[in-house]
Amino acid sequence: MQYTTPNSKVGSIFGTTEEELEVPKRGSDQILLLSVILLMVFGTLAVFSSIAFFAQSHGTTAARLVSAHIIKMGIAFLVMVFVSRINYTVLARFSRLLMLLSWILLVAVLIYGDFVFGARRSLSVGSFSFQPASFAAVALILHVSVLLHEKQDYIKSFKRAFLPIMFWITITCGLIAIEDFSSAALLMSITVLMMFVGRISAPQLFGLILIGLVGGTAFVYTSAERQSRITQYAAQITEINNRHFESGNGYQAQQAHIAIAQGKFFGVGIGKSTQRDFLPAPYNDFIFAIIAEEYGIAGSFMVIFLFTIILIRGIAGIARRAPDVLATLMALGATLMITMYGFVNAAVATGLFPVTGLPMPFISYGGTSMLFAGLMMGILLNISRYNINPETRFYNG
Repeated sequence: MQYTTPNSKVGSIFGTTEEELEVPKRGSDQILLLSVILLMVFGTLAVFSSIAFFAQSHGTTAARLVSAHIIKMGIAFLVMVFVSRINYTVLARFSRLLMLLSWILLVAVLIYGDFVFGARRSLSVGSFSFQPASFAAVALILHVSVLLHEKQDYIKSFKRAFLPIMFWITITCGLIAIEDFSSAALLMSITVLMMFVGRISAPQLFGLILIGLVGGTAFVYTSAERQSRITQYAAQITEINNRHFESGNGYQAQQAHIAIAQGKFFGVGIGKSTQRDFLPAPYNDFIFAIIAEEYGIAGSFMVIFLFTIILIRGIAGIARRAPDVLATLMALGATLMITMYGFVNAAVATGLFPVTGLPMPFISYGGTSMLFAGLMMGILLNISRYNINPETRFYNG
């Protein structure tokens, strides 16, 4: 069975132009764009509320840090707009080069990287600092989309399709996992879903998932810190008042739960958070807890609702109505990367997941995650300009 569309070129995307798509261009998805803008507004307010204690302890002011956040957010927005005007096939042509560059950066960060929360996660060049893992995630999603698209004629082949794709996924996720296991696990999950949609053989995917679970378990038990997080999480969901939760192991989760409980339905009010002085990284990893405290269940629901809109529009709207298989996979990967990061961040703050350290796209403080979230959203908006009626897509073979 092979995907076909009235204008797709299964097998190679190189050399494809806008004219060859033969699809009338429309404007970008306005609902998607509005959702991102609203998330950025929430992010600015939440960062302003949560970063005061951090600023004071680092000899600066909250206003200065918030100004820096707004500048980074503005750059990410410009990147999103710029990328939304570039034909998605143009970006796909450079996927292999981007992958190789990401490997170089991932190796460099292991050797020369700066320590962030006890791990080497960022590279600094002068006053500029960035996290290669975010760049690698974008590059991998692009390249997996390209590979799945090119191999549709023999996609069920273990040797010609599955192994070459896994080569890129395994090395990339392995390099990321050395210092950031949660990011690697989430990226692996996204690529597995992309492979499922790309029609990789079910037995091959099942074997991959099984190997991933075994390898992930082994990876957790090689680190005392990871074991501590899992132990605390298990204790937290079985008996919230036990000694594990009350000890230092459960401090982050405990403070986040206090913040959420204090927020009740409508919150304590903008800028009135008290837990921002106790939560580690309230402006990043636990920013959802600050939103819940200041805006209550109502505000928290609004943030989750906006990510849900992006998820629905990205998959049911843009990916489903994309003009070819490449666009479908790129839209799927971009949507999952943005929304899964957001949902996992919220799940950690509420105690549904163990502590991971993943930012919330468009809301958490930080330049690298904001920049690449903008890039992925730009790709999604670009593909939305070429959407077609899904009924014109058919399968044969």
